[in-house]
Amino acid sequence: MKHLWLVIFIVVVPFMTISAQDLNSRLGDESVLYASTKQVNQFFKRFNGEESTKGERYYEGDKNYRNPALRSKYLNVLFDMQNASITDPLKDKFIKFIEDSNNPAYIDFHDGGWFAEVTTKFLYQGKEEYITLYMKIEEENHGYKWVISNVYFQHFKSLFANQTEPPKFIHPMSHEIDFMNLIRVFNDKDNVEQYIEKDHDPDYLSMFLYELKKGNLKFQSVTNLKFHFFQIPGWYFEISDFNRSGGNSGWLISNLMKINKEEENVVTKFIMHE
Repeated sequence: MKHLWLVIFIVVVPFMTISAQDLNSRLGDESVLYASTKQVNQFFKRFNGEESTKGERYYEGDKNYRNPALRSKYLNVLFDMQNASITDPLKDKFIKFIEDSNNPAYIDFHDGGWFAEVTTKFLYQGKEEYITLYMKIEEENHGYKWVISNVYFQHFKSLFANQTEPPKFIHPMSHEIDFMNLIRVFNDKDNVEQYIEKDHDPDYLSMFLYELKKGNLKFQSVTNLKFHFFQIPGWYFEISDFNRSGGNSGWLISNLMKINKEEENVVTKFIMHE
């Protein structure tokens, strides 16, 4: 129960409506600044204060590059304002932390500590199924690329979920009979996972590649995309794409949590269904 609140926080995301007048009072008068954040790269630049209110890129060495005043304005509008779980005190604490004049925090596209969660639709043995791909940036030959680092597919998980009472096991003296009882193990295919070491973690990515190469999986489409960030020390946030009218749209922070290192592992495992 120690980390139950983390799970509840991620799963239960209450929503509220926010009036245009209230939105304008939060944003101020520079309407150009609050246009939709249409690209993920633009989110990075706005979060770091590397883009003007007219969308012009600032580079290192420019006097306006990561300007605290500009950055403060951007940070206030990079949140999903219809999400009641991101309270003003929580948001203000987060912004204050990353704007610390002595040690401001930034996000970096090429660093680790963030990954994509891509929901995809496949045909699996002729039936439509949803598979989640976890993707990260990897360096190669002085450049970078996206790679698939993990996979979640409910069908794969269910293959390893079987438990029986009493539990199945291979007798500790089996070596004296040259493991002749292995025939019983492999004839009991519904319970074969009970005969492997207890610390074994199924490699769903290898299973995914096997099924793909065998022709049992056929890609159809991407149905959803979000990104998870652990780059800011002591914090986790998620960004999602909101396709709606108004300035508070595009790529916005859709989940925000203050976490310690242990809780970071809990959140990561929850996201990856581990």
